[in-house]
Formats: sequence, structure tokens, C-alpha cells
Amino acid sequence: MILLGNPIFRAMKRIALPALLALALVGCVTTPADRIARNQAAFASWTPEVQAIVRQGKIAIGFDQQQVSVALGNPDRSLTRTTAAGVEEVWIYRSHRPRITVGIGMVGGGGSTRVGGATEVTSGGNSGDTMHVVFTGGRVSAVEERSY
Repeated sequence: MILLGNPIFRAMKRIALPALLALALVGCVTTPADRIARNQAAFASWTPEVQAIVRQGKIAIGFDQQQVSVALGNPDRSLTRTTAAGVEEVWIYRSHRPRITVGIGMVGGGGSTRVGGATEVTSGGNSGDTMHVVFTGGRVSAVEERSY
């Protein structure tokens, strides 16, 4: 078949697999609705105000660790901070937005044409911390968000 031997078709085949893998990565990210469904009994026990905030994937001062987990998911890292005022736990969240870069090039000359392609897929995991949630006594006492 002529299509299979076409250099553009071959270049597109090399690009398609990484692009499909990137879409699969996006599908692995959970949403607040997913996490609420898995924690329905706890969610039902919270006030309507807390439920509304969690549904938006947001948190507020005074939330407990379970409410934060349902709203934001599990932290990427956590640490313990000890100060003169006491011990705090800090949950650190990072950006997980995948980025996809696709490039196709074509060069011709001397009676032949060359086509090349490249795809880069990054998980966004190296884009830095986006949020620190500070717990004092098991409740959110501070939220630090990265501004862009």
C-alpha cells in the first residue's frame, strides 16, 4: 500500500505513540469528584460549606487532613517543621500538568525528500512546588500558594 511507504505517514507513526501515552498520563490524575466518591461517608458528615469548598478542589483554614486529601489529593511530599511555637506538618503539592511538544520537519533537495518528527512528553513534575499546606494540631493553619 502506498500510504505505508509514505515518509509523512512513517513520521506520524513515531509521533502517535508518545502522544497517546501523554493522554494516558492525563487520565491518571484524580479529580475532587473521584476522591469524594471514594470518601462518601466522611464527605456526607461535613457541613454544606465545607462540602462546597471541597467540590471545587479548594481548601480553607481549619480543614482537617482528610478534608484536604479529598479536596487536593495526597501530597507529593510532606515534612515536619519545628518552631518555638511547636511542631507543624507541611504537605507539599507540585504541578502535574503534562506538556506535549510535537515537531515535524521536511527537507527536500537532489531529487529526494526527507521527513522527520519528534515528540516530547513531560509530566510537569519538575515545575516546582505550587502549594504548601501547614497543619498545626491536625488542622490547616496556613496555606502558601505559588503565584505566577
